[in-house]
Amino acid sequence: MDIAGALSVDHLKFLADGFKVTLYIAFVSIVLSFIIGIVLGTLRYAKIPFLSKVVALIVETIRNLPLLLIIFFTFFALPEVGIKPSITVAAISALTVFESAMLAEIVRSGLNSIDKGQIEAARSSGLTYMQTLRHIVMPQALRRMVPPIVSQFISLLKDTSLCVVIALPEFMHNAQILYAQNVNYIIPIFIVVAFMYFIVNYCLSLIARRLESRQA
Repeated sequence: MDIAGALSVDHLKFLADGFKVTLYIAFVSIVLSFIIGIVLGTLRYAKIPFLSKVVALIVETIRNLPLLLIIFFTFFALPEVGIKPSITVAAISALTVFESAMLAEIVRSGLNSIDKGQIEAARSSGLTYMQTLRHIVMPQALRRMVPPIVSQFISLLKDTSLCVVIALPEFMHNAQILYAQNVNYIIPIFIVVAFMYFIVNYCLSLIARRLESRQA
């Protein structure tokens, strides 16, 4: 192992640049998928004629597709129909689509976990269905959904590494470039990459555990 060569200042800076891209892609995808996931999950829960079934079909289809396939589709297939996203936009779009479907199921399950008696009591007191959903069901469900949502965000951060297949200059992409220069760089580079992923994901895991313990 050439530890000194692998972990030179220039190499660490190059890795840091890739890690910034990873965090940026993850953050944008988390925000977008959270918003879309809540909307889709609520539509499934509301059981709106026809619309809820269409949303359910879309969500279940996406959830049962490999994320890698969705990444390939956004970057390679969309240009064939005249849509040419940049690498960054393609990566964010793929991650957002996939994670939105995963979060939609978490939201639906969270909403279904609320006692039906509370809903009936709210409706009998004069609240409309939407008022009941907004003021009674959603606030309680969101608190219950926080731990699994945070866990899903951890998965999303790790899933950004799959974007290396479309040459997105993220963490793993830059690491791959470095250890391709010298076989003796492989182990030190992998240790740094694993350490950085571990630190960020472990912090998120601690947040999820703390929130889960508070819910308990």
